[in-house]
Amino acid sequence: MSHLTPPRQLPETDADAPDSTRAEEASTAPVASAPDPGTSGDGERAEVVAKEADESGGDSATEETGGGDGREPTEAAVPDAASPGEGSAGKKADAATSPTTDEPDPTGAAASPTRPGWFGWRRRYPRTAIAVHVGTTVLAAALVFVVLLVPNRLDWITVQSFFRLPVEAIFLAAVLLVLPSKGRRITAVALGAFVGLSAVLKCLDMGFRQTLARPFDLVFDWVLLSDGADWVKDSFGRSGEVLAVVGVILLVIAVLTLSALAMVRLANVLARHRPVAVRSTLVLGVVWILCFTLGVQFGGVTLATNGYAQYLANRVQYVRDGLGDADVFKKQMAVDAYAKTPAGQLLTGLRGKDVMFTFIESYGRVAIDDPTMGPEVDATLKAGDARLKAAGFAARSGWLRSPVTGAGSWLAHSTFLSGLWIKNQQRYRTLTTSDRATLTSYFQKTGAWRTVGIVPGVRKAWPEGKYFGLDHIYDSTHLGYQGPYFSWTPVPDQFSLEAFQKLEHGKKNRDPIMAEIILASSHNPWSPIAHMIDWKDLGDGKVFYKIKKEGTNPTEVWKSASRVRTEYRKAIQYSLDSLTEWMQRYGDDKTVLVFLGDHQPVPTVTGGTSNRDVPVTIVARDPKVLDRVSNWGWTDGIKPADNAPEWTMNKFRDRFMTAYGPQGG
Repeated sequence: MSHLTPPRQLPETDADAPDSTRAEEASTAPVASAPDPGTSGDGERAEVVAKEADESGGDSATEETGGGDGREPTEAAVPDAASPGEGSAGKKADAATSPTTDEPDPTGAAASPTRPGWFGWRRRYPRTAIAVHVGTTVLAAALVFVVLLVPNRLDWITVQSFFRLPVEAIFLAAVLLVLPSKGRRITAVALGAFVGLSAVLKCLDMGFRQTLARPFDLVFDWVLLSDGADWVKDSFGRSGEVLAVVGVILLVIAVLTLSALAMVRLANVLARHRPVAVRSTLVLGVVWILCFTLGVQFGGVTLATNGYAQYLANRVQYVRDGLGDADVFKKQMAVDAYAKTPAGQLLTGLRGKDVMFTFIESYGRVAIDDPTMGPEVDATLKAGDARLKAAGFAARSGWLRSPVTGAGSWLAHSTFLSGLWIKNQQRYRTLTTSDRATLTSYFQKTGAWRTVGIVPGVRKAWPEGKYFGLDHIYDSTHLGYQGPYFSWTPVPDQFSLEAFQKLEHGKKNRDPIMAEIILASSHNPWSPIAHMIDWKDLGDGKVFYKIKKEGTNPTEVWKSASRVRTEYRKAIQYSLDSLTEWMQRYGDDKTVLVFLGDHQPVPTVTGGTSNRDVPVTIVARDPKVLDRVSNWGWTDGIKPADNAPEWTMNKFRDRFMTAYGPQGG
């Protein structure tokens, strides 16, 4: 036979032999340590190796012949009996270069962990390969267990919470064990992606609880994500917004991919060690039942848990409640005690007065009650009281409970004005597309007031303004401000109030005004903050460029919770000073001011309290105005007492209209 003939075929006698015979011959064949010249000893060794490879799937053959392409041999190189002139070295080289595959053997056993891998590193570093194999399996299990066990609240996360036995892990193992190979892989990918989605949802819950003190609403809260992106842009610039959005997208993709890969990895491990996995799953199931029944605890934490299943059940119920809330809210909207009241009988106790409904962003009860902030804010309130008294004004104050906390000012504003509990975005949209009358639209309905809105926080189209019954709206672009933004805040409060004076309140020979004014300087992130200057120096607002440079950097402030609280307190003080100084400077006998907070600040400031109370105050120089609310039990002055009445915010509209109606007082 020519030396160019590839040695690819086995002798006929071996090819016809049964597998068991060949395996027996291979195991008993002697190996010549020093064959005589001209013999075929090396060829016999190659034949033996080929036979072993045919039985074992190729790993031993690869190691014996030095094959390095990472595939299992399907045909072994054998010596050509008709070519006695070829040396054993050439024959070994032929065997070493025989083609291989990476398919499992016919019994379904997995490939050996000593497969060469990328660039043959597994063959060169077998111990490292084993360590990586075990390590990735452990990491996959850890990832799944962390997602199953981690709470959806940051303040609930403890070390002990991860030393529990989740029943869901046992259930997942049982499902993967009973499925056939193809079904197991598909199911593992689907379950892994679902677990990853639940991890993303838990992270959203954590973030929403840190800002809104409630979990993420799968029905109504998607629109808030774009609002969050706008807040990042306003606080940290366009580049910060882009980086944040891209980072979040990449993180979500990574979580879904890693969780799917982790579940597939665990499914393969269970399949390779099926007998042990089945026994272990049964044992763990029995252990879980016993521990759950007996209430076994570890470090004060229940060892056997079904927390993940309970979490999913709660989320499903949350979605169902959200979907059913629309019908409930429509029934509530239909009830309006003043819908049929003639215009001439509305708000008769305030005819001829200029009425200002002013919201102070994030002005919550914590600003007054907190022991670290309270003394400073109390001093500001006392100074404000002194200014108002010097100008001949008196005040009454109480508490209102907001439907939101941390954020969602528009929900609080619409609750206060509509007399309905606007707790989510769906209710807000339903309200603002309805004919439900608000406190401001009732003023408009009388025809006795010009209704205006001072909304410096609005920088885009605001079609809802017409719903609230405002004849004219001044947003951030129509106040004449040429100065800088203060993080999220487009216009400082002092300038907003001065603009109201120039544009509306200070005009001569005008009709009475009803104004909705939203002061935004105390909006998160409270850095940098403007400070009070002489009203005559406000000009077009460019003076605030210097003031902003003197302020703090939000990225530095938010590294410390104590600094955040300090800046929040200063922002509230600035808003209160702006308002009381404006009243002292421009208020008169016709001026009636109602000011309140819209919601409590974020949990970083409140310390996670569930209290949602905000202060509310009525200020007037005419004693008849305050006499009409004397039966409310409110506190004298602009600081409500601890035991002052607490109403839900939606109750204010009807009580106010009753007090200032024909039968009020």
